Amino acid sequence: MDIARSPNMEILSDLRTRALAGGGLHRIDEQHGKGKLTARERIDLLLDAGSFEEFDALKVGRTGLIDAKAAQPGDGVVTGHGTIDGREVFVFSQDFTVIGGSLGEAHSQKICKVMDLAVTAGAPIIGLNDSGGARIQEGVDALAAYGEIFHRNVQASGVVPQISCVMGPCAGGAVYSPSMTDFIFMVDSAAYMFVTGPSVVKTVIHQEITSEQLGGARVHASKSGVAHFTAANDIVCLREIRRLISYLPSNNRQKAPLLDLRDPAERDDPALDFLVPPNPNQTYDMNVLIYSILDGAEFMEVHPQFARNIICGFGRLGGQTIGLVANQPAVLAGVLDSDASFKAARFVRFCDAFNIPLICLVDVPGFMPGPDQEHGGIIRHGAKLLYAFVEATVPRITVIVRKAYGGAYLVMNSKHIHGDVIYAWPSAEIAVMGPKGAAEVIYRREIQAADDAEAFLKEKMEQYRRTFATPFLAAQRGYIDDVIYPRNTRKRLIRSLQVLEGKQARAPLRKHGNIPL
Repeated sequence: MDIARSPNMEILSDLRTRALAGGGLHRIDEQHGKGKLTARERIDLLLDAGSFEEFDALKVGRTGLIDAKAAQPGDGVVTGHGTIDGREVFVFSQDFTVIGGSLGEAHSQKICKVMDLAVTAGAPIIGLNDSGGARIQEGVDALAAYGEIFHRNVQASGVVPQISCVMGPCAGGAVYSPSMTDFIFMVDSAAYMFVTGPSVVKTVIHQEITSEQLGGARVHASKSGVAHFTAANDIVCLREIRRLISYLPSNNRQKAPLLDLRDPAERDDPALDFLVPPNPNQTYDMNVLIYSILDGAEFMEVHPQFARNIICGFGRLGGQTIGLVANQPAVLAGVLDSDASFKAARFVRFCDAFNIPLICLVDVPGFMPGPDQEHGGIIRHGAKLLYAFVEATVPRITVIVRKAYGGAYLVMNSKHIHGDVIYAWPSAEIAVMGPKGAAEVIYRREIQAADDAEAFLKEKMEQYRRTFATPFLAAQRGYIDDVIYPRNTRKRLIRSLQVLEGKQARAPLRKHGNIPL
């Protein structure tokens, strides 16, 4: 006896087939022709195999409810949850093959649902953006839809990690959702972000410019600082998102997962004793120190192409995720400028929000001088970094490698702004200003009267360096907890992290502070 299949089963099968087909083979081929993956292919690569559970695959917009022919199951975005290395994440992936991935009311409702669930479940939210923008046919409803997403971005900030991946167009109001998330990935030659496009630029200021020149991945990675990471293609980009997730906790109530790379905590590196050149004006690469001390020499740098005079990124010490901030003497002598201050401040605040200890490697001659920096607000930007460090309640450990002068010394997580443990190498120079500037101020009249002013200045510079620009005076005053051998840096840091593991710090009772934005 044959049992008749329910008509609704046939309807369900048809709807699911249509949802999986997206915009159809022709549009999928167009997407592949541009070197881009489809929304579902991206999710399959991002998540552990077979872990994706989809929500709202059959949801349609208002037009689809009225006109069945206009209904496209899913409404141009694939949403749901799955795992990365066994850890739960929520994801939405805009489907450019369906109405250009444009955002309307139903599209937004799907995204908002997974964002709400991510906060409720305490899991990261990852957005894969590839959209033509607001769905013009829906008028103000499309704008309202964006507003709902923006609201949730702010509510989720500091609660769960939010990661945006721009893999195609992202223009107009759509750019503000990624910009409020914690990290932005962009795909070279495929992704672009701008508030007003090339046609508007041409109309208003009569300038010819391409989308790539106006808001491409390289522009935002190196000039504007909007993009934290870039990738050559979708596959590399999705792999890097998985790598970033491995360093992060799932929410602000947890700590990042431990990962034992079988790198002995007691390991030292004698080569570090010779890293800093005897000549204080000679440069070196701070990356040598970073890769030496971190577990397995693994380091994921954030904003590697922007403000290269400061290095920020994630690594591990003793299996524990740490956020690392380091001056880079190989670029602009490691000086702090507006961009470097902004870059580091935002990174420090993220680490503090998600219980990631901070390690600070210092070699900073001061703040960048000049009218461009002053007029550009270096006071305000420098104050951001100062505020971020003072506000941070996670363990904060500093190693002064060489120069630490003036206000920049204070800002870079010094003992005076309540850094927990401060170490210095024997090569450290801690002073109000560099020996040359100090000698010129202190002995100005003597230099003018000297027969050989240059020789006299050099003598006083060395005298100042021996007397004041050493770590030992600061150590005598208790501003340095210990002067350590460079080769022992790794094990001293790991031991300090172990001691500070249970650190608790209470912030004053207030709604929130007013960081100098």
